Amino acid sequence: MGAVTPGGRAARRRARRLPPPLLQREGLDAVRWRIGQDASPGLAVHRLRERFPALADPAATPLADRFAAGEIVDAHGRVWAATDPVGPGDELWFHRELRPEEVPADPLPILFRDEHLLVIDKPHDVATMPRGAHVLSSALVRLRRETGVAELVPLHRLDRRTAGVLAFGILPAERSAYQELFARREVDKRYEALVRPGQDCALPRGPGERAVLEDRLLKERGVLTAVVVPGTPNALTELEVLGPADGAALRLALRPRTGRTHQLRIQLSSRGAPIVGEDLYPVPQVEPDGPLRLLARSLAFTDPITGRTREFHSHRTVR
Repeated sequence: MGAVTPGGRAARRRARRLPPPLLQREGLDAVRWRIGQDASPGLAVHRLRERFPALADPAATPLADRFAAGEIVDAHGRVWAATDPVGPGDELWFHRELRPEEVPADPLPILFRDEHLLVIDKPHDVATMPRGAHVLSSALVRLRRETGVAELVPLHRLDRRTAGVLAFGILPAERSAYQELFARREVDKRYEALVRPGQDCALPRGPGERAVLEDRLLKERGVLTAVVVPGTPNALTELEVLGPADGAALRLALRPRTGRTHQLRIQLSSRGAPIVGEDLYPVPQVEPDGPLRLLARSLAFTDPITGRTREFHSHRTVR
């Protein structure tokens, strides 16, 4: 099969979009805020502070000073003044101020790299994307800085606490073609987990036994955890028992057929078998009991650009 020309509406929208008016800083994109059509007009400094309350943190540079220094610009790179009126459709771009953060010195292990893809074997407790307290230490920012590929983007996500195979796209024009594979569920994802079955465990226990986990999961924006709710299932996982592990743990092979947030973690916990090291389900814990024993063991798919069969395996173990 020959090479495929990437397309789709998402790719065409990106082609029409202006280049970012601010360059990356430390491998991190500038923040872009486009004011919604239903928003009321106001002064730039007031609207920005309302949308991003953290900008008013006493430890941060005063927002008025950042406007005066020309750090807040529009989509064309023109400087906003603090007292400029802004309204629906206007864009405000700025760089976030970073707090001190420990970034591991060791490079992230790369499993594969060509002109299209970069695949890593992500360690536990490394965020995929910059978020909250994990910005410079996130896999995306670290890889941009280590490889020099400024337009690198993740094609899917792993929880910060989950280790294993994580794929990134290199060329922006090809991004949507790869991401649509995940959206259409055409990527074979395999996981391995150690669970600690409780007295109410509803999972099989014998090596080689299988089960299909089906639930309806709800994850509300701004809420840390997901919940199981009544209704038509939207989360499906195939499970096979691999055998006992150390202590009272059980080793499972998992094949999620859908990609809901925290899908494997909540499906196992809700059946009385939380993953060893779990700190969110059934109830959030202040301190996790060691790393989460959940590993993205492999990814496999037909490459939409080259037509090749791609298959990547983690070298890590869960124990």
